[in-house]
Order: sequence, then C-alpha cells, then structure tokens
Amino acid sequence: MQPNSVIGLLFWGFLLLYGVLMVLLSPRAVTVGGFFNGEDSQGRSAAPWLLTSSIFISWIFAKSVTNAANLGASYGLVGGLAYATYWLSIPLAGFVIYRLRRRYAATSLVSFLSSHYGRGAALAFSAAILIRLFNEVWSNTAVVGGYYGDAGSLEFIGAALLFTAVTLAYSLRGGLRSSILTDAAQAAIFIVALIWVLGLVLPQHSAQELASTSHWALDAGVDLLLVAGLQIFSYGFHDPVLTDRGFISEERTMRRSFVIAGVLGFGAILAFSLIGVHAQLTGLAASDNVPAALAKSLGVAALMVMTVVMVSAAGSTLDSTFSSLAKLAGRELPSLAGRDLGQKAIGVGMAVMVLFALLGNLPMIAGTDILKATTISGTMVIGLAPVFILHGLVRPTRLGFHLSFWIGLLLGLALTFGWIPSSWAIGEGKYALLLGTNLYGLLLCILGYLLPGLIHSTAPARRLS
Repeated sequence: MQPNSVIGLLFWGFLLLYGVLMVLLSPRAVTVGGFFNGEDSQGRSAAPWLLTSSIFISWIFAKSVTNAANLGASYGLVGGLAYATYWLSIPLAGFVIYRLRRRYAATSLVSFLSSHYGRGAALAFSAAILIRLFNEVWSNTAVVGGYYGDAGSLEFIGAALLFTAVTLAYSLRGGLRSSILTDAAQAAIFIVALIWVLGLVLPQHSAQELASTSHWALDAGVDLLLVAGLQIFSYGFHDPVLTDRGFISEERTMRRSFVIAGVLGFGAILAFSLIGVHAQLTGLAASDNVPAALAKSLGVAALMVMTVVMVSAAGSTLDSTFSSLAKLAGRELPSLAGRDLGQKAIGVGMAVMVLFALLGNLPMIAGTDILKATTISGTMVIGLAPVFILHGLVRPTRLGFHLSFWIGLLLGLALTFGWIPSSWAIGEGKYALLLGTNLYGLLLCILGYLLPGLIHSTAPARRLS
C-alpha cells in the first residue's frame, strides 16, 4: 500500500471511529422530556457543567473557527477580536432569557412571541430560525469536507455526507439528551486539540510580533468589529441551538452557564484566530480555508490534529442543529396550531432531522461561501433585538413586532442582492456597507418597534388578549 493510501485510510478511519464513539456515548432517549429537553432517564435536567460545556462547544462551529483563522490572516488580531465579539451574544441572550422567564413566565421564545405578539409573529420567527438551522447544516459539513478534498471534489462531498450521516445516526437515538452528553466529549477533544495546534505555531512568535499585524482602522477590520458589536444584540435570539438551552434548567443555573460559556467561547475563538495571524506572519498564501492550508504546510500530524478540531466542533453544532429542528417541528409548530402530539412528536422530529440532513447539504455541494452564513443572516435578524431586549418598555403590539422584524429581514435581503445604496457605507473597508446597513437598520428597527407601542398607550406593558 502506498504512503498516501495509508494516510487516506487514517483520515477516513478517524471519521468512522468518531461516529462509532459518538453513537456509543449517546443514550437512547425514549421520553419526550429526554428527546426535547435533555432530561435524563429519571426526568432530571442536565447538570450545570454539562449545560455549560454544551453551550460552549455548540457555538464553536466549524465554520466559526475557520472564519476566525481566515480573519486573523486578513486583519491580524483585529480580525480575531471582531469575530470573537459574536460570542458576547451568549451572556447577553442568557440575561434576556432569564428576564423573560422570571418576569413573563416564558417557556420558549416561540411561545413567548405567540402570547405577546400573536401567532403570526411566532410563525415569522420560526421561519427565520428554520433558515438559520438550514445554514448550519451545509456551513459545517463543508468545513469538514475541506479537510478531505478540494471544494466540489468527490472526496470533499463524500466526507461531508459521511460526517452528516454519522452525526444524524446518534442524533436520532437521543435528540437533545444525546447532543448534551456528546457535547461534553466533543468539548474535551476540541480543547486538547486546540492547545496542541496553538503549541505548534505560537512559540515561533513574540507577543509584539503577533500584535504587529493589527491596524486599528475602519478599512483594516474595525468595520467588522463594529458590525459584530451591533449584531450581538440580536444574533443569539435566532439560533435555537443556543436558546433551546435557555429553557431546560433552573433560571440562575442557566444564566451562570450562559455567562461562563460566552467568556470561554470568546477566548477560544480569539485564540484560534492566532493561527491565522501566524499564517500571515509566515507569508502563507491567502485562501478561504486558512486552517487547512496551514495544517497541510506543517505536515500530516498537524493536518490530523486540525481535522480532529474541526470534526469535533462541527459535530457538536450539527447534532444540536438536528435536535433544535426536531423540537421546532415536533413541539413548537404543532403547539402554535393548538395541538400536542405527545409521544408522536419524537417521530415527527426524527423525520425532519432526516429531511434537513438531505436538503441542508445542497449549498455545500454548490460551494457557497461559509462567511455569508454569519454576516448576512446576522443582518436579517437585527429586528429581533428590540422585540426581546426592549419588551416591557412600551406596550407590546403586533405592528411593532412586524415592523421591526420585517425591516431587518428586508434590509438583509437588500444587502444580499446589492440593493443598499453606497451612501449608507461607513468608511471604505470591505465591510463598510455592512456596517452602515446594520447601524441605520438597527435604528429603524428600534423606531419601528417602539412607535406603535407609544402611540397606542403609555401604560405598563401587558399581554395581548
């Protein structure tokens, strides 16, 4: 057998071994509470450390660590800081969900919207998070595929589909309970592998050398940093991978887990961006997958470790995506229709998991840019910030929700299709128009949300009948 064949078998063998290990670690959840709420066989909520590790690793997307390294290579530490800022969405969402649970007895964001803003608001929100979950499938499988072949190649597509299949297999066994338990193992694998990778590159540079790659100017990555600073007020709310975990444990435990996970995630993403900074300092050719290119330049061992990092990160996100899809389809949407499917909800959820595993990989096969899954979708949901953060400041109105929500969505679409006028740009950097759209758009969303409530009444907020 040729050396290249041996190496190939090693990499494909790891992917299969990873799948077998996750299936073995995954319990079979047969109760609705276990499949949708992550409860154990005795009906107990996930332990605080399990919840924290699950939130942490579920948001360390494979596309995220890739984007962090790419931005580090492009803009130095400023790029890494810009992308790490998105992780401040986690503690912010934790505090907001804590408030909604304590003051308004919210049991989920969908039911909260239905109670306070009407069924139409809940359906519009559900459609937005379905788009988010769809994006999570292809954007993470594409990253894994990139370690097995060039985009569009049979190896690339084959690895991505195999990874999808093994993740689907253990997700079908236990839903959210499987996701939470396997997340603990994936978090441990990720941290060990990340430390190993950083140990390969960071000793080659001084702190001054690493900092020298940053330039604090709008056209040098600061524009993206400001975009992230604006989007964190809404970004977390459209991701049920995060928000579903906000309703499965006691309120204070949840809030503490969100804060710790957010801080850890911020640090992990910033640390991973240093790999991109190293690539810039060593003159590595620019690419859309800096971690893979760097690992290949360092040899087979480094490439194997980087593959382990990406597979563990992608797996934790993809299994959470499947469990969130199952909950939305099996419980949330039927509840809006006034139905409780009971035990049948598990079957419905499993069917939707399989459907999205198939359809969700179509953009991966087509070769879509993974960074767009963050920046564009983040713009489309800026209208969620006023709805959840400012709720209670004025009387909640259906019109206020829809003005805020649809203004954000339409601006995101307009940005995608190039319909935003250049006069909206702030600065002259790559993200100048994105920054302007998010700043002016957020202000419009806030006005759209507040004005109907102020016009109708200045009395304290109350629930709609």
